[in-house]
Amino acid sequence: MLPKNFRKTPEGYFTSRWGMPEYTDWLDESMSWKNNCYIGDWSFLWQRRYRGPDVLKLFSDTSINSFAKFDIMQSKHVTHCNQDGKVIHEGILSRWGEDDYMLFGRGGFLMDFHLRKGNYRVTSEVVEGFNFQVAGPHAAAVIAKLTGVSLHEIKFMHSQVVKIAGHDVYALRQGMSGEPGVELQGPAEHAAEVYEAVWLAGQEFGMRKLGGRAAFINHLEACFPTIVTDYLPAIFSEDMAEYRAEFEANLPAFASTFNVAGSFEADDVSAWYRSPVELGWGRNVKFDHDFIGREALEAEVANPRRVIRTLIWNPDDVLLVFASLFKKGEHYAFMELPRDQRGFMYADKVLLNGREVGVSTSRGYSYFFREMLSLCVIDVASAEVGTEVTVIWGNPGEPQLPIRATIAPAPYKTDNRRT
Repeated sequence: MLPKNFRKTPEGYFTSRWGMPEYTDWLDESMSWKNNCYIGDWSFLWQRRYRGPDVLKLFSDTSINSFAKFDIMQSKHVTHCNQDGKVIHEGILSRWGEDDYMLFGRGGFLMDFHLRKGNYRVTSEVVEGFNFQVAGPHAAAVIAKLTGVSLHEIKFMHSQVVKIAGHDVYALRQGMSGEPGVELQGPAEHAAEVYEAVWLAGQEFGMRKLGGRAAFINHLEACFPTIVTDYLPAIFSEDMAEYRAEFEANLPAFASTFNVAGSFEADDVSAWYRSPVELGWGRNVKFDHDFIGREALEAEVANPRRVIRTLIWNPDDVLLVFASLFKKGEHYAFMELPRDQRGFMYADKVLLNGREVGVSTSRGYSYFFREMLSLCVIDVASAEVGTEVTVIWGNPGEPQLPIRATIAPAPYKTDNRRT
């Protein structure tokens, strides 16, 4: 069944959690992580600090990840699933001390829920902090100028405490843009000074501020599937009702409904769920511990049904969508550039020889590649790179257009995070 707050219409409004929608313009900003570097503000992510001897047990019981080896100052992309192996939440867990951990992401709500229900010697604290992302070919030069620390001295997915504007800052080496980068993390009261120091240091290297319109294009090019954009959280079954009520009550008003649009149709909300395997996170699933969803994921890892790919949309077909706006009568659904900004999951069905084989999400325009791209969860048997498929553009009951698309690898852009 479909939940009450599930809408099959593109309702919503544009809110940029990154500050301004644009600073220079989205074309210029979307080139920043290829040509120079950017600073982006991810401080809106929920942050919770967990302390105590049972923190790893809490996360091990509820995550697909192994914690058999987890060094101090290391970080992991942790994923939490339901009993069917479908993703509820994911985020970044950093180990800052022997029994001291910081979690960035919505998973904090779920961890607190399990903490109250279980018997864990753990304390949880909401943290007000900043999280600035600096990424691109010149990110290392900016960090070296600011801190005297070479990015190459920090292992990938590890942190080092550095000084910026006189304050201790955790510098986590990662790369959500698919390029070398760091996340700079610290208490909110130091945010303005740290941001200004990074921005001033970056001027020499062509730094841009990353606005809300361009922010998700790096997720598309580098294949980082995102909640609500590429999948709905698996929280709408009856066994998740108690947690769902708490979760939704804590969300801001703009995020308290889950809206979908596009040509994809189904009778049950679970059709918009995804597993870690389908999202390309199968390598993180480890069976050295018991966790929620293990049985389902053991079967899926052994015999995957769907995989994630990039689709390159045919430019001539895409142009027909825009051309329809200049003709009298009905037109095709508008393609916002570089991607839709209204905060809902746009899911379109993908056909091969007239048969439905996948679902396209994250449709967006890459100015770097000069192509319309999307991510696609597709049947393994139909996923060969180079295969031509058809994406159905347009909501049911409205004008729809078959758009040719070619299957490409995911990520589409070369992964340079470790260079």
